[in-house]
Amino acid sequence: MNKYVKRYLVDAMSGMAQGLFASLLIGTIIKTLGQQLVRLSDNQIFQFLIKAGNFATESHVVGAAMAIGIGFAMGVPALVLFSLAVVGAAANVTGGAGGPLAVLFIAIIAAECGRLVSKKTKVDIIVTPLVTIIVGSILTVLFAKYIGDAASSIGKLVIWSTQLRPFLMGMLVSVVIGLALTLPISSAAICAAFSLTGLAGGAAVAGCCAQMVGFAILSFRENKWSGLLSQGLGTSMLQMPNIIKNPRIWIPPTLASLITGPIATCVFKMEMNGAAVSSGMGTCGLVGQIGVITGWFNPSDAAIANGASTLNPALFDWLGVILICFILPGLLSYLFGLICRKLGWIKEDDLTLN
Repeated sequence: MNKYVKRYLVDAMSGMAQGLFASLLIGTIIKTLGQQLVRLSDNQIFQFLIKAGNFATESHVVGAAMAIGIGFAMGVPALVLFSLAVVGAAANVTGGAGGPLAVLFIAIIAAECGRLVSKKTKVDIIVTPLVTIIVGSILTVLFAKYIGDAASSIGKLVIWSTQLRPFLMGMLVSVVIGLALTLPISSAAICAAFSLTGLAGGAAVAGCCAQMVGFAILSFRENKWSGLLSQGLGTSMLQMPNIIKNPRIWIPPTLASLITGPIATCVFKMEMNGAAVSSGMGTCGLVGQIGVITGWFNPSDAAIANGASTLNPALFDWLGVILICFILPGLLSYLFGLICRKLGWIKEDDLTLN
């Protein structure tokens, strides 16, 4: 069971997230950069950036990138991997707003079917891609739209609930997505699968930042600057071995996310209207913050579908990003950490990274 959980839940979702980063996410950043620079000078270089960004964010391109990422993470043979580009493109386009979840399910099944026949015949170059593409296409025609609709409905429910009850849902989304970030699953893929944008996306960013910045500050006395950078700009997942040994070290950053989530939704009304995948990234490469900022100027299609529009950010908006993503997570986790250390819940070297 652990083998299959790792293969299909951990590895496949991580691969899907990497495919999203290499297409939709970077494409959105490039396009937004070009659009802002064109305002200063309408020259061909800046126009080219917009075109390059558009190429990378096309639905079929994003789907192909996700499927290839899934196949690569699963270690499938080369012919299966290349054939998954077709499967992913079809599933993502057919799945609509919930396309990423459709790609995840369909690409996994198509990849496994292709792997079963790979190198089993003398005409492998025909049989393997044939089986992979046919299986993926059948599943796409039969199920992709319904999987996409289901994922989109769940995402819209979370977004609507957060708008209706920003305080309670701000806490819930922040804590849940933050915990998912630290667990060996992909919080980014979860946010992408359910098109988590708007206030719900902002709460997700808050929760992820609370975990990453929280652990980075909380463990500074043990790990110094290398730990600060590896966790603050890398991933809080590095603490999982220590969490297994002493789950109480998870208390400070989780309590911090419980506080920063509703502050993000109720006070600063911070929204993630960039690529939905950015909602689950936190401060990893500053992708979460870049997503919030690009969403101000160039909302994603998913965000527009949920009612987002362009925003001319004020000083208050910038202050919200800085406080929610950096200052409050570090300060709150440090204070809660002091309490936990005095209570004896966190001891010397409990947070040391190997």
